[in-house]
Amino acid sequence: MPPENRAVPGRPGPGESAPAWGPGGEPAASVPSAGDTAPGAAADDGTPGRAETGRQRLVASLWPPRLTRAQLIVALLLFILGLGLAIQVRSTSDSSALRGARQEDLVRILDELDNRSQRLTDEERRLEGQKTELENSSDQAEEARKQTVEKEQQLGVLAGTVAAQGPGINLTIDDSAHSVEADKLLDTIQELRAAGAEAIQVNDVRIVANTYLSDSGGGVEIDGKRVGQPYRFKVIGKPEDLEPALNIPGGVVQTLEKEQAKVSVTREGKIIVNALREAKRPDYARSSSQ
Repeated sequence: MPPENRAVPGRPGPGESAPAWGPGGEPAASVPSAGDTAPGAAADDGTPGRAETGRQRLVASLWPPRLTRAQLIVALLLFILGLGLAIQVRSTSDSSALRGARQEDLVRILDELDNRSQRLTDEERRLEGQKTELENSSDQAEEARKQTVEKEQQLGVLAGTVAAQGPGINLTIDDSAHSVEADKLLDTIQELRAAGAEAIQVNDVRIVANTYLSDSGGGVEIDGKRVGQPYRFKVIGKPEDLEPALNIPGGVVQTLEKEQAKVSVTREGKIIVNALREAKRPDYARSSSQ
């Protein structure tokens, strides 16, 4: 009789594959099949397998973007809103340049604006008066000639070609330490002009629109002419505007006194400015009415 097929422990039966045995007699780990590739193991094509991370899945869900029409409209509205806010912030920052200014600077700026507004109002009234005189005059040609002469005299005062007189102030700067330079005198002239000065004379030099100042050997030159100590300013204008403009906190007087100069300002009912400038014919400019 044929022997019975009995399973021997540790041996495979019919149709079974023999298990692998380790060196100590223990069964070795089973070999995974081709379809059971573990995470991180090499795939059949030789490419290392990698498990997707949460970041990769997030990126894959966001890109490429899938935008709807509603989302595009919302994005456009947000862009317009952000642009408007940026423009508003920029304009606000530009207009707030005075926030960091000192109190004395703000007082000086406000005073200059008030004086300028008053001068413009006075000029408007004067021009309106001239217009009324021309319209009501029986001899308009004579009235026009008269106003032309007055205008010529006014321009002569501004150009420094004719003498001028009127109320104003006397300003004296005694700089015995020789610490006041040309830029400080120029600041003084500019402050007087801003306060409404109509005619200015420093010692024997007439100050006009093209006047320039320069330092020269411990002194100051005005239009190329050396000006000695002390500096005497004759200024024609409204005294009630000129004197406060010089004496405001942080103004001309305090600045010059910090330079160890002695400054005095006095109001006068009549100031005579008699230093003259030579009337020069322009080389190139001509009247457009010719």
